[in-house]
Amino acid sequence: MTLPRLRHTVLDCEDPRALAEFYRRLLGFEYRPGHEAPPAGEPDPNADWLVLRNPAGPGLAFQRVDRLPEATWPEGPVPQQLHLDLTVPDRATLEEVHNRTMSLGATLLDDTRSDDPDEAIYVYADPAGHPFCIFLAAG
Repeated sequence: MTLPRLRHTVLDCEDPRALAEFYRRLLGFEYRPGHEAPPAGEPDPNADWLVLRNPAGPGLAFQRVDRLPEATWPEGPVPQQLHLDLTVPDRATLEEVHNRTMSLGATLLDDTRSDDPDEAIYVYADPAGHPFCIFLAAG
């Protein structure tokens, strides 16, 4: 039996280029050929749809929508509907990645379990307001 394979997860956003750049810098993914940023001052031919490739597995894509209400996680009128779980192998890397994530423009939503010895976790919102987690998961 042939099963479908997950190619990428698509995130709706008002500014695909800005959100793609956030995740490209955070995860080290690369643009699909032809989806790179245009030279400064030139129009972006991919303003509505961008793809980031992950050499190790599924990538991310970004689709422009006119309006995207920000998720009100953990409760409220706008559910998150989907979030990304990202992992690191050790505590030192978790803290390094946490600092870099914040410097890239993420908003910290929850750090109440950041010192958990079994599964330390930080919960963030990306610049478009999508929640995502980075946590310690050895192996």
